[in-house]
Amino acid sequence: MKIPKSLLIDPEKNSVYGAFAVAVSVWAFSYSSIFGQILILAYYAVWLPLILVDYRRLLRGVSSAWLPLIFAFYVCFSVFWSDAPGITARTALQYCSHIACAYIAARTVSARTLTIGALIGIFFVLLYSLMVGGYSYDGLDGTYNFVGAFSSKNQLGFVASLGIYFCVVYLVFLRRGRLSLFLTVPVVVLSTYLLVAAHSATSTASIPAVLALVALLTMSKTLSLRYRRVIFLVGACGLVTAALVAVNAGLLDFVLGIFGKDSTLTGRTYLWQQGWNAAQRSPILGVGYAAYWVQGFAEAERLWNEFFITTRAGFHFHNTYIEALVELGYIGATLLSLIILRTLWGHISALIFRTWQAESVILAGVMVLLVIRSFVEIDTFNPYIMGSFLLYYSYFKLLRVPFARPRWTTANLAEPETAGGQARP
Repeated sequence: MKIPKSLLIDPEKNSVYGAFAVAVSVWAFSYSSIFGQILILAYYAVWLPLILVDYRRLLRGVSSAWLPLIFAFYVCFSVFWSDAPGITARTALQYCSHIACAYIAARTVSARTLTIGALIGIFFVLLYSLMVGGYSYDGLDGTYNFVGAFSSKNQLGFVASLGIYFCVVYLVFLRRGRLSLFLTVPVVVLSTYLLVAAHSATSTASIPAVLALVALLTMSKTLSLRYRRVIFLVGACGLVTAALVAVNAGLLDFVLGIFGKDSTLTGRTYLWQQGWNAAQRSPILGVGYAAYWVQGFAEAERLWNEFFITTRAGFHFHNTYIEALVELGYIGATLLSLIILRTLWGHISALIFRTWQAESVILAGVMVLLVIRSFVEIDTFNPYIMGSFLLYYSYFKLLRVPFARPRWTTANLAEPETAGGQARP
C-alpha cells in the first residue's frame, strides 16, 4: 500500500496528518519534562522523516532563511567559548533541530491546519493538567498558584492563552460550517478557566491586547491599500504617544496593580539588573548558550537561593533579550531581536502593502503575543517549547518557495528517413 506524498507534505491535502503532527508537538512541548525523551522522539518522528518523502521540495530555497541559519550557527559556535561546553553543545544541537522541525512544518502545514492541530493538542494538554490539579509556590509572587502538570503558572497561562487565541481566529477566519462552532466550545471554556485559575498576569494581560489587534487587522480588510497605510501610520504614532503619556502619568503602576503587580514586577526588575550585570562580564560573545544556569556555578546558585528555587533548574531572567545578552552577548541578542522584528513586521506589512490574507492576520497576532511576552518571559529562546516553534514557523512562512521549472530540451525537428533511406515527400 502506497501513501500519496500529498497526504503528508502538501499543505492543501495533508490536514489530517498535519493536525496530528502539530498536536503531538504541543504535547511534547508541554510535558516532555514529565514523560521524558519519548515525547521528544515522537516530536522528531512526525517532522524530520518528511524530508525523505520529498527532500528536493522541502530543501529547495533553504538558503533564503539566512537569518535563522546564521543565528543557529552562532548558537552552536558558542561552544568554543562557553563556560559549560558540554551543556552548550547538547542544548545548541537541540535548538537547531527544533528550528529544522519548525522549517519543515512551515513548508508542509497551512495556518488552518496549524490552528486545528494546536486546538486539539492544547485541549488534551489542559485537560491533563486539570486532572493532575497541582499547585506550586511562585518565588517571584510569594503565592501558591494552580499549575496543573506544568512547573509554573506562566507556562500554564501561556498554553491557555494560546487556546483562547486559536479558538477566536479559527471561528473568525477558518471554520467551515456550524459544527466547528460547537467543537471549539470545550477548548475555549477550559482555556479560560485555567487561565483564570493560574493567575498568570502576563498571559491575562496579553491576550486582550492581541485580540484587539486582530480585530483591527480584520476590519482593515474593507479598506483599500492606501487607507490601510495611513491608518497604520496614525495608529503607530498614537500608540507610541499613549505609551509615553501612560508612563509619565503613572498609569503604568495603576495597570500593574490591577493584575496584582507593583513597579518592580514582583522582583523581576531586580532579576533584570542581575542579568545586566552578568552580561557585562562578557558583553560581546556571552558565556555560551545555556551556560549560565548551571548547577555548581556561584551566580546561578545565588539567584536560585534568593528566589527559593529549590529544584535549581527551570529558572531564567524573565526577559528574552537579557537572557540572550547574558548567554550570547550583543551579537546573539541582536540576531534574535532581528528574527523577532523581521517576523512581526513581515506579517503586518503583508496586510498593509499587499493583498489582505487571513494567514497574515493569524501569524501577526501570534507574533504580537510573543513580543509582549518576550519582555517578561523567554518563550523563544529555548528548544522544545511552543513559543520558539511558533516564532520560526511564522518566520519561514514569510519565505517564498521557489517553484521547480521544467527543463527544456532541444527538439529533434529533422524528418525521419524511410526504411529505404529516402526522405518522405
